[in-house]
Parts: sequence; C-alpha cells; structure tokens
Amino acid sequence: MRKIINPYAELEGYNCFGCSPHNDLGMQMEFFEDGEYIVSKWDPKKHLTGYGNILHGGIQSTILDEIASWVVYVKVKTAGVTANLNVKFKNTVFVDKGELAIRAKLVEQNKRFATIHAELLNAEGKVCSEAEVKYFIFPPEVATRKYHYPGVDAFFE
Repeated sequence: MRKIINPYAELEGYNCFGCSPHNDLGMQMEFFEDGEYIVSKWDPKKHLTGYGNILHGGIQSTILDEIASWVVYVKVKTAGVTANLNVKFKNTVFVDKGELAIRAKLVEQNKRFATIHAELLNAEGKVCSEAEVKYFIFPPEVATRKYHYPGVDAFFE
C-alpha cells in the first residue's frame, strides 16, 4: 500500500469539501493505493450527522463520490466529473462507533466514461453503503489545461 499525495492541496483557492486538508468544515480525506483499489480510513465527525448519531446519507454519498474521483486521478490517469451516482444504503453508519474504511476500484472504462464501484465499511468491516459511480472523463490534455490535472506521477513520491 502506498500513500497518495494530494497535489492540489496548495493550489490557490482549493477548498474541496472531500479532500482539502485546509477545509476545517470538510472531511479532509486522505487516500492510498492498494493494488487495484484506492482506499481511505476516515473518522466520522459528529457535525455530519443526520438523525441521532447516524452519519447523514448525503455525507455517505459524498464520501463514495470523492473516493471515486481519486480512482479517476490515479487509475484512469486523468480528471473527470460525476455523470451518475447510484448509492445503496445497506446498514446504519454511526458516527461514534469507530473509524470507517472506504475503498473503490475501476470496473469499466471507455473513451468517455469510467465506472467505479465504491464501498463504505464500518469499524467491524460490514459494508454499510456502496455506489456505482460513472465519471465523464476528460482527455488528458484537457484535464491538464482546464482542470489542473498534474499527471499521475504527481500523486506519488
């Protein structure tokens, strides 16, 4: 398993809710490459609850979408935008029951789209939510020119 560097972290105006280390209200997610998977560990924040101490479904969806974007950066080697996000909620996610694990892998890719399967697991390893995420992917030269994509090498030491 190897750490993925966030090459956008010092980009002026960068304040991503999912992964900016400087967004105090955001999730500040970090990512690792583990074989075919991109993985993350994340400790839920109490201010992101829905009902009671349950992690809000919209936040779960955001987490699954966020890790899918990192699959696009590292595995597809370009940038893209979410075209479709289909989330299934399978088990309750409590914010006070320990660290969550998130993993995602590329399922299919063609010239215009990448399909990613993402899962959010509780501290016991039970899948609590999963998503099929379809990303519209940009040609690498467009990703670099318009969306600051630095190339896949910038994500690793």
